[in-house]
Amino acid sequence: MARALSAHARTALAVACALAAVTTSAAPAALAAPAPVAAAASCPAPGGGGPGAPDAAALRAALAALPDAGTTDALVRVGGGGGLWHGSAGVHDLRTNTPADPNARFRAGSVTKVFTAAVVLQLAAQGRVRLDAPVRGYLPSLIPARYGGVTVRELLNHTSGIPAADAPGSTVEEAYAHRFDRFTPQGMVAQATGEEPEFAPGTAQHYLNINYTVLGLLVEHVTGRPYASEVTRRILRPLHLDRTYFPGTGTGIRGPHNHGYQAFPAPGGTTELRDVTVWGQTEGYAAGDLISSTADLETFMDALFRGQVVPRPQLAEMFTLPGPSVLTYGSGAPAAYSAGLSEIDLGGRAVWGKSGSRYGYTTVIGATCDLSRTLVASVGATDAKGDDLNATEEELMVAAFGAPSA
Repeated sequence: MARALSAHARTALAVACALAAVTTSAAPAALAAPAPVAAAASCPAPGGGGPGAPDAAALRAALAALPDAGTTDALVRVGGGGGLWHGSAGVHDLRTNTPADPNARFRAGSVTKVFTAAVVLQLAAQGRVRLDAPVRGYLPSLIPARYGGVTVRELLNHTSGIPAADAPGSTVEEAYAHRFDRFTPQGMVAQATGEEPEFAPGTAQHYLNINYTVLGLLVEHVTGRPYASEVTRRILRPLHLDRTYFPGTGTGIRGPHNHGYQAFPAPGGTTELRDVTVWGQTEGYAAGDLISSTADLETFMDALFRGQVVPRPQLAEMFTLPGPSVLTYGSGAPAAYSAGLSEIDLGGRAVWGKSGSRYGYTTVIGATCDLSRTLVASVGATDAKGDDLNATEEELMVAAFGAPSA
């Protein structure tokens, strides 16, 4: 088994992973002038020394008991200067119990945001978007005057103050009943911006999908092409990410994939698992609808951190957190999100990455910024949208990088 974590460490790990866009309400923050952006974190160029070989015993132990009540399968790739480790466990589906396909596609959830941020930063490098410009200047018919001060950078790092759009159901049962509903990004933005701001732009951080929904529409406006087409043209095709695509209005997963399952309340205080593989993703859009594989995400992360996707001057935005006066809306915790990524200290090192979840699937990508250690994992979490971090995902992160500070 992986090392047991303290309650504080578990909380830190769970917060940093951000498995889903949190939409809980909180008391409004006081309006104030925007805080300055912090200096970019120090990030050595890839290729230097680093940790030794991956802890294969700990990684195998994290997978040994699968499938279990919380996880039906896991697909794992650990890399870096110390060597590679690939593993998989669990089942393809609970009907046949055939072994999980290690090359399967899966729903990557909010890892989509890393791709969206990369395209926006490419456009900034080309001079087609200014990060400090109000987004209303690009989308005047979509963004109302009350959000006229929100900049592109504030969308990227979740400091815009725009509240969440209404979710399709507040419980898993309600969400399941609406799993084939269709949403448009324009409709979600109109609904969200019809509400009062949560806080003045740049004064707090609230991780919400709506920020990246707006960014997807910004990409479409600036390029004149659909969001998915532009990400495919700029990232998927050049990197040969052949197992990665955007489903649009499709509700299934094309090609080989393991089934996703979600725990639902059942009579007598028990739970039952339902197959949730087929589920509409239109509400995810540029914030969460990506389908990918562990090999593709590993290739993407490696190229991104090496400056092969986003030029290094703009890549610095992905390793830059808001200034120390910017705190998390509602909790008051330090801001944890940059443009597309988040940061946590594991094993005494800064790890940058992103996680995401859709019902039945949880994904995490993470690396030291010098790429001396990397992790990509897809976990068939049966409570992927729950408040607690999936136990298998937690064990894999600790096995790959080490435990967070107690």
